[in-house]
Amino acid sequence: MDSSLPTPPPRLPTPEVSPPQVSIPEVSIIVPARNEEASLGACLESLTAQTGAPFEIIVVDDASTDSTREIAQGFAGVRVISPELMPQDCAGRRWTGKSNAIVAGAKAASAPWLLFTDADTVHLPGSLARALEEAKNERADLLSYSPEQVVVTFAERAVMPVIFAELAAHYPPRKVRDQNSAQSSKQSSKQSSSQGSRIAAANGQYILVRRSAYDAVGGHAAVATEILEDVALARLFRNAGQRLYFRYGGDAVRTRMYRNWAQLSEGWTKNLALLFPRPGRLALQSVCLWFAAWFTVALAAIGALSRHIVWIAAAAFCLLLYRLLVYRRIRAAHFTTVNNLLAISVGLPMFAYLLLRSKKAHANGQVTWKGRTYSVDAPRGSTPAGMQTAKPIPRTESHGWRIEAKSQEPIAKS
Repeated sequence: MDSSLPTPPPRLPTPEVSPPQVSIPEVSIIVPARNEEASLGACLESLTAQTGAPFEIIVVDDASTDSTREIAQGFAGVRVISPELMPQDCAGRRWTGKSNAIVAGAKAASAPWLLFTDADTVHLPGSLARALEEAKNERADLLSYSPEQVVVTFAERAVMPVIFAELAAHYPPRKVRDQNSAQSSKQSSKQSSSQGSRIAAANGQYILVRRSAYDAVGGHAAVATEILEDVALARLFRNAGQRLYFRYGGDAVRTRMYRNWAQLSEGWTKNLALLFPRPGRLALQSVCLWFAAWFTVALAAIGALSRHIVWIAAAAFCLLLYRLLVYRRIRAAHFTTVNNLLAISVGLPMFAYLLLRSKKAHANGQVTWKGRTYSVDAPRGSTPAGMQTAKPIPRTESHGWRIEAKSQEPIAKS
């Protein structure tokens, strides 16, 4: 479900492209954006073209130094705001830039539903209305889609299938959804909070929440120091007895997360040690699977060349076993067969390298992302540290469509 075609270059929208003019939106779409000139135009084009549900769009320009703000301001009806300076929690830990931007967007939102989506996403026609209907039908307080991943460069095509296959194995969407049935009573809700929260999951590229439930758990302000704010937010919802609905959403949204090896390496170094509780063990396992893949290929070649029945049978058995144990696991990530084979051939050791790099960065207590450095605690198990409860985020009323272009001093980098 991926693509090898490059993403079109960013361009300013034509004046006639605008969202429906409504006074009372049902969904507030919040797009945090920091230096997203390469992708924001396509994202907003797809969002402003949505139909079937009244909405407003709020772009939070997080101290961008490129043309992000100008691109957003070029879309009629899109509000562009700036967040306040990033605060710190009681332990002195600074909020992440993304959570700080989302909190600012949530304060400015006026709708009973909030959609948090990244600037590198492209939304299929009618997907907003379908997602809203799905959330209502499933009685979900938080609905999240894992987008179709667009991969172009060699590094993306090799590594991304491995990572998303492991994510699907560690955070099975079906198990996340199945836990909703365990919350039919107060007693079972407490049990699912202690046991099920381990696999509570959401993808920050697309999170649709019921505003009342979001405020009740404290929203992003409650997880603002977390590097994995999406998974932490899902745990907050789960532990509060709210309903989660998580699935692969290639029919609704697609994204190209990274455009080169430098971005990919920095992004996954920030996240992998938190996503997987034992990164060192998983790295070793990945390298072993990679050796097994090439051993199987060598065995098959020997069998074909020798034409000996024993070698042929051994090769056939190894190929079948490897297909069942490895390829089937990789295939769960929804990439093409070519990219799956590329991932098995060279992506596994690259994934192992990123795991160890992430483990080292978190052990050293610092990760970087988009020009900012964050202090982190060494990961303990699979539970994000420092989760706290915060008061509901106050909202500010919005009347009609307007563009706010008030400037603000750039957030200081650490």
